[in-house]
Parts: sequence; structure tokens; C-alpha cells
Amino acid sequence: MSEKWGMKAYLKGVALLTIAALVVKILSMVYRVPFQNLVGDHGFYIYQQVYPFIAIFVTWTASGLAVAISKILADIEDTSDEGERSTVLRIIFIFLVVLSIVCFSILYFGARFFAYWMGDIKLAGLLRIGSFVAFSMPLLAIYKGVFQSVGIMQPVAYAQIVEQTVRVAVILGGTYIIMSTTESLYGAGKIALLGTVVGEFAGILLLAVYIKKQSTDIKLGRVGKRKLATWGILKKLIVLSISVSMSSLVLLVFQLIDSFTIYSTLKESGMNPLRAMETKGIYDRGQPLVQVGLVIASSLSLAIVPLVAHASKRNQGHNAERYIQLTYRTALLFGLAAAVGLILVMPNINMTLFETTDLSNVLSVFVLQIIWLSLILTLTAMLQGLDYLKIPACLLVLGVFVKLFFNKLFILQFGIAGAAWTGNLALFITVIGLIWYFKKEEKIQLALPRFYFGASLALLAMILVVVLFTILAEPMIFPSIAGRARALVLCISKAAIGAFVFLTMLAKLKILSIRDWYLLPFGRRMASYQLALQRKNKQN
Repeated sequence: MSEKWGMKAYLKGVALLTIAALVVKILSMVYRVPFQNLVGDHGFYIYQQVYPFIAIFVTWTASGLAVAISKILADIEDTSDEGERSTVLRIIFIFLVVLSIVCFSILYFGARFFAYWMGDIKLAGLLRIGSFVAFSMPLLAIYKGVFQSVGIMQPVAYAQIVEQTVRVAVILGGTYIIMSTTESLYGAGKIALLGTVVGEFAGILLLAVYIKKQSTDIKLGRVGKRKLATWGILKKLIVLSISVSMSSLVLLVFQLIDSFTIYSTLKESGMNPLRAMETKGIYDRGQPLVQVGLVIASSLSLAIVPLVAHASKRNQGHNAERYIQLTYRTALLFGLAAAVGLILVMPNINMTLFETTDLSNVLSVFVLQIIWLSLILTLTAMLQGLDYLKIPACLLVLGVFVKLFFNKLFILQFGIAGAAWTGNLALFITVIGLIWYFKKEEKIQLALPRFYFGASLALLAMILVVVLFTILAEPMIFPSIAGRARALVLCISKAAIGAFVFLTMLAKLKILSIRDWYLLPFGRRMASYQLALQRKNKQN
């Protein structure tokens, strides 16, 4: 990293990048609700069938290739050798251009094949439009990687926000126009896919502007005379980018497997094709709900993960161990609270956001994935901070194979709920493998039995109070009001009561220490609350 930026500027940039990632996640979660309201369950099915194809390119570019490029450039020993740096960039750029052409060709010219495989030939048009996002890969990955390699995080953070903002604006604005005029659901789907393509190229334009403003040490285009091992560079790029982004890609791969199996299997089991499409669309409501839970869990844990890497690199073993334990406990606590909390308010939140309570039981199973994904995101991030990449990626691939092999079997056996159960099974196996590997390599006890006992008590207290509220108080709350307005009031009431009980139990049982709370975002208020409860107990 260039000295002129300094550690302070670097950490400020990392914090900005973290905030940008959370903003992007929130926008990605929020836009799906009005989009579903505009197009209905059938239209939502159309979009969600094709979305994973495109999202894989976007995610791999942003969280995989860009990070890999930044690490490769940062690892060049003689940073004053501009020729070597430019040669490496040129090799990577040419490879990414070829890769983008190959990916585009497969998706564009194979659109009918993929659509036929999914059981809906009309999806071919959407796939062709979405395939153009592949052309954004080379410049987007190079630009982001170059900035991150020299510790300049601000342009990358701003680009992520611009990409998502433009995307959401095109999706919602375009969909509204389509539904107000032609009412074509497949037309709305095409606009939604076009939004992603436009958003990515908007990010490229912004980064290009920043590139021009920076000094020559981060400009592209100069070619060095020094010959380098091309295959070695590309091998490192591929392995590192896949390893780093695998935890983010796994849920998208699960969605892709669902795209190829759910609709066709439901038809195979005798369900009417239109009803099968709508059922898949209702099932896909679970995606934004899972993202709700992951925003809460990841926002709390992301603040700790950089401390793990920093402490381990400075050989501060005790501090690193403490940060690791706190990260794991935080992810598990709030992953559990988010998943169980959503289950407790599921019929209400389903009605509030999507106008019906259809398949609330299936969505309740679906959101259990929040628990496993919260742990997967934090465990893989910590392992990456400790330079363990290959085995975690292999464990995530194992989870993908479990989903792939059992999805159709479970759907035939249990209906649409089978797909949700398969996802949970695959993620659970991955979590067990990651915990086993972590303990094997680091010899750290992630949590004491007292923690699990206290977390269970807090969770049971939350469940008991919310269930009692549902049985005793819910019938008396605005009985004359029906539909989404009443569901919203009940949803907010139950969520507030559940959160209060859960956090109060955490504080009373001292599951996290005062010192631990201070390390968490917004933890100062919880620390003050826990201290106040302790004083009150002493007085009594």
C-alpha cells in the first residue's frame, strides 16, 4: 500500500467499503418487495429464475476477482517496478476479456437450451439480455482491484452504491412503465435484467473517472518488457477469486439449482404449470427475508473480522483468539435471533410485504438458513483473514453438491418445502465442516457451554413472550382493520417485544461482557443497558 495514504486512511476506506456493502445488501433486499408487488408471484418467478445466472457474474467480479487482483498486485515485491505491475495487469485483463466473451457466448447462444432445461422456453429472452453483464467483468474487476491494491477504497465503495442504485432505479421505474402499458410479465423481467447490466456499466464509468484523477502509479495500459509466468498469475487469480467469493456465491448457486429443479419437479409431480410458477415465485419470497437476517448478523460481525486479521498478522495470539470467539458468538446469537424472530412474525411479515400469507410455513423453514449463512459468512471471513482459503472453499462446494443431489428428491417427497429443507441441510453440513476445520487448525474453543445455555434461555424467553402475545393480545389489536395495515402493526409490535426480551436476557445473563459490547456496532448502548441492569440487581 502506498505510504502516502497511511494506515488511518486505509482503515477509513475499509470502514466505508463495509458500509457500502451493507447499503448494497439493503437495497438488494428492499427492491424485491415493490417489484413483487408490481408483477405478482408469477412475475417474481420469471425474474428469480434468471437472476442467479447474472448475479453470479456480478458477485464473482466484485467480491472475488477484484480482491484477487488487489492481492496479486499488492504481493509484487518491487512496487517501484511499474513494468512488472503493468505486465501483470495486461495478462489479467486479456484473460478476463477472453473469459467474458466465452461466458457471454455460452449464456447468449445457449439461452434456449438453458430455458428449455428450466422448463420455460420464454426465459430465453431474459437470459440473452442478462448475458451482456459479462462484458462488464474485465474493466470492473481491474479498476476495483487496482484501487484496493493501493488502499484507495472510496471509489470502490461509491461504485458499489452507484451500481446498485442505478440498477434498482431501472428495475422499479422500468417495471412500473411496462406493467402500466403492456402488462407483459416477461417484458418486466427483461427490464429487471437490463437494470443489472446498466448498473454495472454505471459503476465502470464512475471508476474510470476516478482512475483519470489519480496519479500515474495506478493507471492502466503500460506494458512492461519483463516476461512473467502467465499460467502462474492466472492460476493464482482463479483459485484466489473463487476461494474468496465462494461464501457469497454459494447462496446464488443454491438459487440456480432451484431454478433448474423446483418448477420442473412440481410439474412432474402433477401440479398445473401456472400454479407451479406461482408456487416457485412465493418460495422466492424467502430470498429478501434471508437478506434481512443477514444484514443484521453481518453488520455486527463485519466490524470484528478485520480485527482478527490484524491481530493475527501482528502475532497477538490472545487478542486474535478473543476476537474470533466474539465474532462466532455474535454471528450465532444474532443469526438465531433473526431467524427465529422472522418465524414468529412470518404470517404478518408475509402479508405486510407480499399481500398474502401463502406458504408461510415453507418460508419459515427457508429463513432458518440465516443461522447457517451467518456462521458461514463469519467463519470463512475469519479463515481468510488467517490465510486459510482452499479447505473452506472445498467445504462450500460440498454443500453445493448436497443441495444438487437431494433437491429434486426432497421436492418429490415433501413438495416445495423439500427445497427449503435441502438448503438447510446443505448449509448445516458446511457449517459443521467449517467449525471442525477451524478447531483443527487454530485449537480455539469458540464458545463455552455456558454461552450455549444462556443463548438458549434468551431465545426461549423471546419465543414464549411473543407466542403469549400472539395468543392473548393479537385478537384485541385493531380487530376491525384487516389486511396489510393490521399485519404491519402486528409485525412491528412482535418484533419490538421479541427484540426487547432477547436483548434484556442477554444483558441479564451476561452472555456478552461489557467489554465485548463496546467492540460491536451500536454496542455502547447495550453496554450501558447491561451496566444499568447490574446496578439495579445490586441495589435489590
